[in-house]
Amino acid sequence: MPSPKRSRPTIADVAERAGVSKMAVSFALNGRPGVSDATRARVVAAADELGWRPNPVARSLSSARAGAVGLVLARSAEGLQSDTFYMQLIAGIQSELARSSTALVLQIATDRRSELHMLRRLAAERRVDAVLVTDVLVEDPRFALLDELGVPFVTLGGPDGASGPLRNDDDRAMAIVLDHLRGIGRRVVVRVAGAAELLYSQRRTAGFVVGAAARGMEGRVVHAPGPEFAAAVRATERILAAGAPPEAIVYESDVMAAAGMTVLRRAGIAVPDRVAIVAWGDSVVCEVTEPPLTALRRDVVGAGREAARMLVRASGGDPAPPGPEGRVPEPVLVVRRSTLVGPAARADRP
Repeated sequence: MPSPKRSRPTIADVAERAGVSKMAVSFALNGRPGVSDATRARVVAAADELGWRPNPVARSLSSARAGAVGLVLARSAEGLQSDTFYMQLIAGIQSELARSSTALVLQIATDRRSELHMLRRLAAERRVDAVLVTDVLVEDPRFALLDELGVPFVTLGGPDGASGPLRNDDDRAMAIVLDHLRGIGRRVVVRVAGAAELLYSQRRTAGFVVGAAARGMEGRVVHAPGPEFAAAVRATERILAAGAPPEAIVYESDVMAAAGMTVLRRAGIAVPDRVAIVAWGDSVVCEVTEPPLTALRRDVVGAGREAARMLVRASGGDPAPPGPEGRVPEPVLVVRRSTLVGPAARADRP
């Protein structure tokens, strides 16, 4: 009787043997930064013990170029239509890809499972040469999947040390925001964050908690997953229901800050006299609210351009030379009347 055929070891098997996450295995086996030398050695040893090898069929996908890169977003239509961050990001990606004659394949997934299915289909149909991974999770299955499929990828705000734009500015940005709030005398601050499983949300929350404590401030965090406007409304209502309002609230986005200010106004709480508001992300939304919102400005369009250049390079194409904008600049705080009181509030200042 013939012996049963052994199944091919997977990245999940290697992760279990090495005692690390699949993300760590993906980075270690593909020579990407973001894991220690000790972890990399342990992963390689586990792969050798199991006899793991890259899937040759998947790796062969890279031999024929499609002339396109992919972006799959697991977001609801309601959430995407008000998301100014992704509108700016896609504008930057498109403007750069046009210079290199590369197309963008954009697909919207209803949830994380359908996102993985779409990535598999894009690879199977050889429709893209590389993929941009955004909204990175703390334990993200896309890294291992894309490695097994043989599809190069670039991360936006990925793990420390991973290649990708907007990856190292969170600590500096949080320090800028907290210094401003402390400078105007606000000591009790709440951060309204996104979903807890998002890597950037976790990283910003850590910076907020540590930074507030270092400045003698009382910092609390409220998570607000889901479509931004509705999620911010619910989060702000919870904050007010818990007792006296804080002296300042830092919202995860411009839309969330505008939603939160609406709740405060309905409750008769003056902004900024009673509660100062800061938006993590600047757009026209911050300028048309009353009062206009103080906001952290990052060059998201520039990050999109840089992501596009990295995608073309990762896919084996010839990216256009960098434009006059050069590297993505550091974030700056645009101070408006949502954090200004007294004479200084009579005119917004950049």
